[in-house]
Amino acid sequence: MPSRNIKFYSLILIFVDIFFLLMAFTIAYILRVQYDPRPLITNIHAYDYLYSFLVIIPFWILIFASLGLYHPSVYNRRLVEWAKIGVGTFVGILLVIGWQYASKQDILPARLVAVYALIASFVLIVAEREILRLIRGLMFRYGRGVRRVLIIGESDATRDIAISLSNTAKSGYKIVALAGPKKILPTGLNVFHYSLVETALKDISKNGINTIIQTDLYDSSDRNQRILGAAQTHHIDYSFIPGEAEFYSGKNTVDVFLGYPMITVHQTPLVGWGAIVKRIFDQIVSTLLIILLSPVYLIIFLIKKIVDPGPAFYVSQRLSRFSQPIGLIKFRSMDAKYGSRDAADEFREMGREDLAVEYEKNRKVSNDPRITKFGAFLRATSLDELPQFFNVFMGELSLVGPRPILPQEVKLAPGRTALLHSVKSGVTGLWQVSGRSELSFDERIELELFYAQNWTFWMDIKILFKTIKVVFNKTGAK
Repeated sequence: MPSRNIKFYSLILIFVDIFFLLMAFTIAYILRVQYDPRPLITNIHAYDYLYSFLVIIPFWILIFASLGLYHPSVYNRRLVEWAKIGVGTFVGILLVIGWQYASKQDILPARLVAVYALIASFVLIVAEREILRLIRGLMFRYGRGVRRVLIIGESDATRDIAISLSNTAKSGYKIVALAGPKKILPTGLNVFHYSLVETALKDISKNGINTIIQTDLYDSSDRNQRILGAAQTHHIDYSFIPGEAEFYSGKNTVDVFLGYPMITVHQTPLVGWGAIVKRIFDQIVSTLLIILLSPVYLIIFLIKKIVDPGPAFYVSQRLSRFSQPIGLIKFRSMDAKYGSRDAADEFREMGREDLAVEYEKNRKVSNDPRITKFGAFLRATSLDELPQFFNVFMGELSLVGPRPILPQEVKLAPGRTALLHSVKSGVTGLWQVSGRSELSFDERIELELFYAQNWTFWMDIKILFKTIKVVFNKTGAK
């Protein structure tokens, strides 16, 4: 719902970023050239230095834009914004160095100028955006630039949107009125409530409404046309937000088909270039990890042959993307005679009905008697999962994704398996860094559905770093 305020604020960010980037490079030049007595690599006049950066800065702004730094989804989230500013400034400095190399023209009078510029640009951009965030919040709090909203709808989404926009100082929207059944009115929200849409439309001028948000289409097309017509008559903003959750998940695109606006809903954002980038990343990282971990593979293989005779590896039949079966490779952690059938059947054969019931309820057991002593060590340290990097290398798994489920577990998540398998399964994922074995099967599925519907490359990176922490802390490993 990009209002004029949002576009204007993004434009302000662009111009202020340009100013502070120039300031950062000016500071870097002064610190090294005027206050550092050491000789310079090249004597570059201040005018030539600044002119070069005036040429480069538009490309730097494009880098910021590609990272989403001018989009509300980023600049409204402080920590995400800081992280992307850090990435953007680092890539920007690389751009400067690359420009100097490619053009064979000296830009930096000394190498230390690049270091100073990196630090100064990050600090100044972060400080500038914090100040702008504070100013914008104060303006919203005192009613400056605030959009006065009428929300129309009947679904839970209507209520959720009203709650999300109720903090005017943060959102820039003031909920003035809601039109719909009483149940959509959030507790404690002091607004005008209209049971009839027509009554709410008559009071648009009286309530000073300048934005209408509709979350549900009515059965009567005339009624829908009256809402849109009222917005057009009063020359105010109108936005339609589908109330059905399916329209929020995955990746949505809007196009024109036969003269009509068409919304295309993908199950997951992981399509197109995103899928290509993820696959290239998986291929490069898995290749490097296999090479680096080859001594570890050899040591574990030899130890297993000594202390736990039998096959060193265990291949488990699992389901990955599009419910395609794959052979998940792991170091064997159970006695060689187990693992070929459903765990509940094996527990009953052992006379452990209690474990069979526990497994059928949670899809795991606290103390599995089938696991050997060395296997318990492998599981506690997650070393048993290292061979899965070969699955990644072969394209059967991704580094990050939903945990590949057993074929018999499909019936435990009816109606959700198709969405879960809209993306490739992974070695690690959101559930592994959110509690692992402490989570129930349903909680795990919910987390993995969230991942499939909200994937971003940055989410993958964060999950990978969190996985390292979880593995070293041995959190939830069983």
